[in-house]
Amino acid sequence: MPNLTPPDPAANILCVGDIQWDDAAALLGRYGLRLNHVAAGEKIPGSYWGEPEAGIIASDVHVRDDTPVHSMLHESCHLIVLPPERRAQVHTDATDSVPEEDATCYLQIVLAGQLPGVGSARLMADMDAWGYTYRLGSTQAWFEHDAEDARRWLIERELLPL
Repeated sequence: MPNLTPPDPAANILCVGDIQWDDAAALLGRYGLRLNHVAAGEKIPGSYWGEPEAGIIASDVHVRDDTPVHSMLHESCHLIVLPPERRAQVHTDATDSVPEEDATCYLQIVLAGQLPGVGSARLMADMDAWGYTYRLGSTQAWFEHDAEDARRWLIERELLPL
């Protein structure tokens, strides 16, 4: 499970406004999620970390143009890993276990590879720049060498796209 430290203010993080909205909405739609646009300067409903981080309420993911793509994917993946009855009850905070958090981190990297203009490598670099930290020193090292339990968790629940 990652620790989150404050982001480097100089980091050039890919934001929702930098990618095609329809691509992101279609990706999330495959999992029964709705992507909702929040106007600039407005409060993001269901944001656990506060603006500009994505917010989640049931099957709705709320983002602004300045929301980091990694945040949109991370919060979306929190909803994806939940069974429908738990998803319906989510407001702001979705995780109650380390395995779910690890699976969420793994799945967000996989889904980034399916999002045009993003890709897994860019997402992992953004996660590192934002402050995610892992035992092995980087998101990529964790993903490639220390995330077998998260991968297995997703496969067992048929949540990992092949």
